[in-house]
Amino acid sequence: MNESFILENDRVLLQPLTLDNFEELISIASQNNLVQYSPSNISTRVSLKDYVETAIKQLNNGTSIPFIIYDKQKKAYAGSTRYMNINFKNKVLHIGSTWIGREFHGSGLNDQMKSLMIDHAFIKMDFEKVEFRIDERNIKSRKAVEKLGCTLEGILRKDVYLLDGFKRNTCCYGLLREEWIERKS
Repeated sequence: MNESFILENDRVLLQPLTLDNFEELISIASQNNLVQYSPSNISTRVSLKDYVETAIKQLNNGTSIPFIIYDKQKKAYAGSTRYMNINFKNKVLHIGSTWIGREFHGSGLNDQMKSLMIDHAFIKMDFEKVEFRIDERNIKSRKAVEKLGCTLEGILRKDVYLLDGFKRNTCCYGLLREEWIERKS
């Protein structure tokens, strides 16, 4: 499956991230230290374009489905997210490479977007597990996925180099389909 699709609820619209629409995100991506816990550089037009080209290659390889995030309440593009490390055989995927502009932080947009993506992964795509990988120091993101019902399954020590040369510890969170369904009912 290397196709894009649209996800939508009352609050958020997730459309395929492409070389035709990524420029909508330049002003957000260039916010100072926006992705301080990520190994990705998105701070310039050129680096953001490279980021999108990589995401599209992963889409074509069937391992990723990248989205541009539109906040319907604020009527503005907010950032990017994706399904990634897609493993169809084992029915496991990650939701990650998520970043939204600071003006959207704490607005409920992230919860709405993640709930939409988790629902779609479990119900429409028939996956059995959704995972998140988060820098150990990123307490806000960790609390956000815990609020969604995810369980900390372990910490990968000195796992990923960041842009500043720091090698982060990565917290691995998981959510099983039956846990999500039980939580929603």
